[in-house]
Amino acid sequence: MFGSFAAEGVARAVEFFTSFGFDEALGDLAQAAEAAGYAGVTAADHVFFPAQMHSRYPYSPDGSVYWDGTYPWPDPWVLVGAMSMVTSRLRFITSVYILPLRHPFIVAKSVGTAAVLSGNRVILGGGVGWMRDEFDLLESDFTTRGARTDEIVDVMRLLWTGEMVEYRGNHFDFDRLQMSPAPTAPVPIYLGGESERALRRAARIADGYIAVPHTVDETEALIAKLTALRAEAGRAGQPFAFVIIDPVPAPVEHYRDLARIGVTGVIMGPPVGPEATATEHADALHRFGEQVISQDV
Repeated sequence: MFGSFAAEGVARAVEFFTSFGFDEALGDLAQAAEAAGYAGVTAADHVFFPAQMHSRYPYSPDGSVYWDGTYPWPDPWVLVGAMSMVTSRLRFITSVYILPLRHPFIVAKSVGTAAVLSGNRVILGGGVGWMRDEFDLLESDFTTRGARTDEIVDVMRLLWTGEMVEYRGNHFDFDRLQMSPAPTAPVPIYLGGESERALRRAARIADGYIAVPHTVDETEALIAKLTALRAEAGRAGQPFAFVIIDPVPAPVEHYRDLARIGVTGVIMGPPVGPEATATEHADALHRFGEQVISQDV
């Protein structure tokens, strides 16, 4: 899934993400989003779809997924590189990239290269993952994915400095080395996850949080909890983004409510159906820009 988020009008408080599919018109749609006032584009992440899935999807009542093997999951960082070449202002964020599925050197190299190509227009949205099938086939330990994510964030931030660095951790340990090219500005990291441990991780080490769908009241309670956890971690005064998945496009009043409680970004579904042409989708992006993005909160 790919999406865009708004930079003008309402986006002075809330940024909007809206999905568009993977096809040959991807660059044209990215340009249409930029022209319509959107602030960026987002992409999701899975490596493959197993014929027999043993993992339970944590975000549906019966544990089943909403896609099948034909659903496209292209590599997010290849997409970012391509879209960054045809845009000048759009930023790019993953929602979410499965961090402990790969070695941190691989993630740091891909994200760092995309950040350089895009002129520091990259935000890494990450999570620990839920599909054990992926971890098993890629020979990555599913049981230590949370603890490894903590260290992965530390390792990536070191590598992105472009300096000669070393690291000593429980899961990663390496002598002095240097990774280039390196971003010329820090890459923001937003983390997701609903567990207590995931919330504490985001509050402690992330620059923002990405939430699954909630009501406005539930979202307000979640923001309050993260605010308290950040204070507990000694980070109360630091900037922090709160992005929520809110699939159905809504009137501007809804986003005013979200802005009021502290939401900074909204990930929505597409404003048109899957059968829409690229032209129809671009037109819908422009309409949403006029009806919502250009409005003030």
